[in-house]
Amino acid sequence: MKGSGEARGVAKSKAPAQTFEEARYLRKLASAKSRVRVKLKSGEEVEGFIEYWDQAFVRLTREPDAPNLFIFKHDISYIAELED
Repeated sequence: MKGSGEARGVAKSKAPAQTFEEARYLRKLASAKSRVRVKLKSGEEVEGFIEYWDQAFVRLTREPDAPNLFIFKHDISYIAELED
């Protein structure tokens, strides 16, 4: 028996390999200098604002007394925008 899509002759297209939504979101956060919380896969959470990013990492700029961080993207669980 054919699947419902095949029975109607409807071909499913593959999802694009890259949607560029990540870059759009990071650009929005960086240009607005929005404060964010980054949760790492280790469970640690750090706060600051995103100053720079590329394909492999995100630079998180923190308070004047705290060192800035370069965080590999594969170590990030999520990035959440903080309310001011």
